[in-house]
Amino acid sequence: MRFAVSLMAATVLASTLGLAQATPAAGPYKVLDVVKVGGAGGFDYVYADADGRRLYIPRSGGATSRITVFDLDTLKSVGEVANVSGVHGAVVDPVSGHGFASSKPVVMFDTKTLATIKTIPVDGNPDGILFDPFSKRVLILSHREPNVTVLNAADGSVLGTINLGGAPEQAVSDGKGRIFIDIEDKDTIAVVDIQKMQVAGGYGLSAKGKTPAGLAMDVQNHILFAFCREPATVVIVNADTGEIITNLPIGNGVDGASFNSATMEAFSSQRDGTLTVIKENSPTNFEVEQTVKTRPGARTSTLDSKTGKIFLIAAEMAAPAAPATPPAGGRPQGGPGGGRGQMVPDSFMIITVGK
Repeated sequence: MRFAVSLMAATVLASTLGLAQATPAAGPYKVLDVVKVGGAGGFDYVYADADGRRLYIPRSGGATSRITVFDLDTLKSVGEVANVSGVHGAVVDPVSGHGFASSKPVVMFDTKTLATIKTIPVDGNPDGILFDPFSKRVLILSHREPNVTVLNAADGSVLGTINLGGAPEQAVSDGKGRIFIDIEDKDTIAVVDIQKMQVAGGYGLSAKGKTPAGLAMDVQNHILFAFCREPATVVIVNADTGEIITNLPIGNGVDGASFNSATMEAFSSQRDGTLTVIKENSPTNFEVEQTVKTRPGARTSTLDSKTGKIFLIAAEMAAPAAPATPPAGGRPQGGPGGGRGQMVPDSFMIITVGK
């Protein structure tokens, strides 16, 4: 009987702790606005051009594949870059006024008119994308080799490719010639010399976290924030030595990260509908400042460095229908634990988080 009582108490305690961890923490950030902009097509990375005051959102899907563009201050539509096949993301070089889409072929466009300047044939399967202001180069990331295709932002020419030995997810620049890229299937961060276009080293994460899917950097203090899915944790790393400083819990299903140098905060967006805020109190002291409830599926995000606002994207998803009879030897598909349902028409939304 004593064992049963103890077991019940332990179960209640575990449930209470689980609820406490799942409950968003109080803090300065909140959802300021949710704007339903609708439109057909899937979506992946979202990108804020703080200088040009525009928000770029890829919408993939057959003949309608495109980049939708919004005013960063009003979230009113300002147009689109049409005919961008299989687009996943976009970046902008504010000096040349050229934008680039992570697509196949890569589309180079004019940021003022949104007209296509040229298309650039590339190998691999373009996914993530980064513009590095130091080298004035654009990096197209691919899970298949070549893992990185490097472009000249001035004219769109292909300068070379880099193989990383694994699947890259997100890249950040230290502004001095080093690019850091998290390798999802190898549980590492690759260090790339962008001038030589060579891998210069790598940092292991598996002691504290696996499947890194978001990466942010405090450039001033040389700190990397590797947001991992297994377990749901951020591994904080010294960018010069690869030493793991600490790790902290985050939400489930991370797929995007950023760092605000003005507030010394790192942000990670998760599929479970949370935005985790990590506060850097010092280069050796970090804490989970807040967990902001956003929307389920809002897994990617971008920071407007001028206002400190974070923008996320999501859509309402219909519950998948379970088949009348389970497949032989398996469980029913759809429903809890099954596949995702279809996106509810015109439910696509932009979520603004700020203070």
